[in-house]
Amino acid sequence: QVQLVESGGGLVQAGGSLRLSCAASGRIFSINTMAWHRQAPGKQRELVADITSGDNTNYQDSVKGRFTISRDNAKNTVYLQMNSLKPEDTAVYYCAADVVLRAASTRAYRYWGQGTQVTVSS
Repeated sequence: QVQLVESGGGLVQAGGSLRLSCAASGRIFSINTMAWHRQAPGKQRELVADITSGDNTNYQDSVKGRFTISRDNAKNTVYLQMNSLKPEDTAVYYCAADVVLRAASTRAYRYWGQGTQVTVSS
């Protein structure tokens, strides 16, 4: 019903930048919170940043001042601008969206993207 497709991952040197994008498509009435999570090898998935439909943002402490989350509601797309990247930012990055499927319902369902690899070399 709903698909999330990420793009923008890759290999970058420490100190470099990458911009991730995630576009949602399908049976969407509206989207509440959109978020980026990441999972490094051998570690649990963790929240990196999220953004509400009203553009309120929240960041993990380790990325504050370096990463910026934003969204384009007309395109159902969320972005993650990552600057001053560090080797410890290496992970698979997943986007997530809380999607309302019908106008008659306020219930939101969480959907996930397939993930995009970000590798930061030292």
